[in-house]
Amino acid sequence: MPKRRRQSRAGLTSGRRFDAWLEHHGQSALTTIDQLLRAPLATLLTVLAIAIALALPATLHVLTENLRLLGGGWQQSAAISLFLTPDLDEAAAAELAARLRSRPEIATTTVISRADGLAEFRAYSGLGGALDQLGDNPLPVVLAIDPTIPADDEPALQRLAAALEALPQGDFARLDTQWSRRFHGIVDLLHDGMLLLAGVLGLAVLLVVGNTVRLEIENRRGEIEVMDLVGATGAFIRRPFLYFGAWYGLLGGIVAWCLVAVLVALMQSSVNRLAVLYYTDFDVAGLEPRASLLLIGGALGLGVLGSWVAVGRHLRRVGPV
Repeated sequence: MPKRRRQSRAGLTSGRRFDAWLEHHGQSALTTIDQLLRAPLATLLTVLAIAIALALPATLHVLTENLRLLGGGWQQSAAISLFLTPDLDEAAAAELAARLRSRPEIATTTVISRADGLAEFRAYSGLGGALDQLGDNPLPVVLAIDPTIPADDEPALQRLAAALEALPQGDFARLDTQWSRRFHGIVDLLHDGMLLLAGVLGLAVLLVVGNTVRLEIENRRGEIEVMDLVGATGAFIRRPFLYFGAWYGLLGGIVAWCLVAVLVALMQSSVNRLAVLYYTDFDVAGLEPRASLLLIGGALGLGVLGSWVAVGRHLRRVGPV
C-alpha cells in the first residue's frame, strides 16, 4: 500500500499536485456543507449546542466590558470631603475654597453649608424626626473637592488628603476610593470567571464536534476502507472530516454572535429604565470587532481541533491511514 502511494505521487509534478490539493479542498468544502444541509435538523441541533456554549462566556465578557465602561466615567477622579472645624462659618469656608482652587492638583471645590448638609442628611438618613429634636445644627461646613489626580493614583490622593487635613481650618478629610477598589475587584472577579467558563465550555465544544465527527466516520467506514485500498493518502481521507468540524465551528460562532447581539438588544430597554432612575443614560455596548473576530475565529479553530482529534483517533481503528 505505501509503495502504490509513492508511485502515484511520483507520477505527478509539483504543480499538478498543488492543483489537485487545491481542487480537493474546494470539493471537500462544498461536499461537506451540502451534506450538512441535507440533514438540517441534526445540523441545527449541533450548531445550537456549540453556539450556546460559546454565547455564555461571550455574554459574560460583554457584561464585564460594560461594567468597565460604566465605571470608567465614575473613576476619572476620586472625591475628597474636607470637614472643617466646627467654629468655621460659610464665609471663611468660601475664602478657603477660593484659595484651594488655585492649587494645580485640585480641579473644583464646592462649599456645602451647614444647612445644605443637614437637608441632605435628613433626605437620605431617614432620621428626620430625630433631627427635629435638635436645637442647633451640629454639622460642620464641608468642602467637596474634586482632584485632578487620577483615581488609580492612590498614593498621590492620600498625600493630598493628608495635606488638606493638616490645614488649620481642617478637621479631617475623607478620601472616597474604597468603593472604587471594591468595584474593580468585582469586575476582575467576573473577568476571571469568564475566562474559566470559556475554558470549560471550549472543552465542551471540542467534545461536541469530536463526537459528531466520530459518528460521521462510523457512517462512512466502508468508503474510507475503499479509499485506503486504492491508495488515498491519510491527509486525503482526513480532509473532508476536518471540513465538517470547520463548518460546525464557523456556523456555531456566527450563531453565538447573533445570540449575544440579541441579548444586548434585549438588555438595552431594561438598562434604559434603570438609567432614568439615576437621571442618566447608558448604551449597552456589544461585542467589539476584536472580540467578534476572536469569537468566530476561536469557534472555527475549536471545530477544526475537535475534528482533528476525533479523526486521528478513530481513523486508526478504521484503517491504516
